[in-house]
Amino acid sequence: MRQILCLSADPWRTIPTRTQQLMTRMRDAQVLLFEPPGKYSRQPGRRVRPGLTVCALPPVLEAEERHRLLFRLHYRKLGKFIRRQMEHHRFKEPLLWCTAPEHIHLLDEVPHRGVVYDCDRDWPDQSPRWESDLALAADVVFAASQGLIDHLSPCNDNIALLPNGVNHPMFTRPPAELPPELRGLSSPILGYTGTLWRDLDLAPVLYAAQAMPACTFVFLGRREKNPMAELLERLPNVRLLGRRAPVEVPDYLARFDVCLNLLRRSEQGNDVVPCRIYEYLSSGKPVVSILFPEQVEHFPDVVYGAHSPEEFAALCRRALAETGDWAKNRRREHGAAAAWSARADEVTRILGTTGLY
Repeated sequence: MRQILCLSADPWRTIPTRTQQLMTRMRDAQVLLFEPPGKYSRQPGRRVRPGLTVCALPPVLEAEERHRLLFRLHYRKLGKFIRRQMEHHRFKEPLLWCTAPEHIHLLDEVPHRGVVYDCDRDWPDQSPRWESDLALAADVVFAASQGLIDHLSPCNDNIALLPNGVNHPMFTRPPAELPPELRGLSSPILGYTGTLWRDLDLAPVLYAAQAMPACTFVFLGRREKNPMAELLERLPNVRLLGRRAPVEVPDYLARFDVCLNLLRRSEQGNDVVPCRIYEYLSSGKPVVSILFPEQVEHFPDVVYGAHSPEEFAALCRRALAETGDWAKNRRREHGAAAAWSARADEVTRILGTTGLY
């Protein structure tokens, strides 16, 4: 049985992260996943499913790198904890799966037989030198977009594109009964799933909702304090439904006539395709997405890409008028190809060619 020791940049969540999606699908492997230190100590060794155990790293006094002694003590303490857990779970020299630049400081603390760096985002709050060193040390680098490949390629020739994915079976199952919040709403329904971030640009959908009063615009997801959300909420044809359990989201999405994708202002230049897009594609529904200036749509054959609020509203109308099954079937093909199980199979194939799996 293969062994993978995963250093996760994010805590284990009810809404699964990329790391969770991949680690739960690694075949014939035992996975020991370490989530970041929290404010409070959590019970170590939570067995979340057969073959996968999650441990919370202990709270430690963090120090800046310029305070060399304290900085080293911080990672030595984490390394000692990890080694104890490895011994407890009988991990010898596992494959070390890293997900953040700071994990470079644990390479000398943790026994391993190989290193993988899975890069799914930019890291503006961590030292570029850390990321360069980690990419140099990695036997294989996975990158979630071409932009990240270009960013890391000076440090490693063995880089593979591994985009985000989708829980394909969940988003293609027959929908349950109509969610109560959608009963009585005027059709057609145009919907967005995901967090309403503070910096989420809602101008396109605000314009569209005002220009299309006969349509209902539904938002499903956690809400931050976004000033434009208050303006949206005042419109009679807009519903902000809040967060729902991940397993419920497909039942709402199945009732959308058009799926909407919006952008965070802080992510201009980010070319990582969010999981939301693959969820939309799996449903086969028409998708309308706003783009940054000069940004190119990743799926131009099946996604309506707009560069202004006016164009966004016009494309919403065009999407509602879409006929035929070609685009619907093509979207579903894109969704099936992005299944997390297919992504994990690609990981094992690549690791197998390098002798790491």
